[in-house]
Amino acid sequence: MKFCPKCEVKLKKGTSGLQCSKCGYTEGEEEKQTKKIIENEEHEESILAFEGDEGEESHPTIKIECEKCGHDEAIWWMLQTRSADEPTTQFYRCTKCKNTWRNYA
Repeated sequence: MKFCPKCEVKLKKGTSGLQCSKCGYTEGEEEKQTKKIIENEEHEESILAFEGDEGEESHPTIKIECEKCGHDEAIWWMLQTRSADEPTTQFYRCTKCKNTWRNYA
């Protein structure tokens, strides 16, 4: 019985000798050097909370009293801030003073 020298998993018989099922190590075959090319793709970052007036025109408004200035209109959005089996968190931002608060539904 032989074990993989890299990850210490029991080697199994494969098509070209003994092989590790975890890391792919093969015993009895010449080791080939391979290059892995990773392309760096530009991904758009999602904005969880925005700064200033950025993106506010695309969010819906709601009639709710601001805790800070008393204004009765705010924009709102929802995020999953806790585990998947917990309810989403609702965020509000006053359209007048830009105060942001949350409601754990």
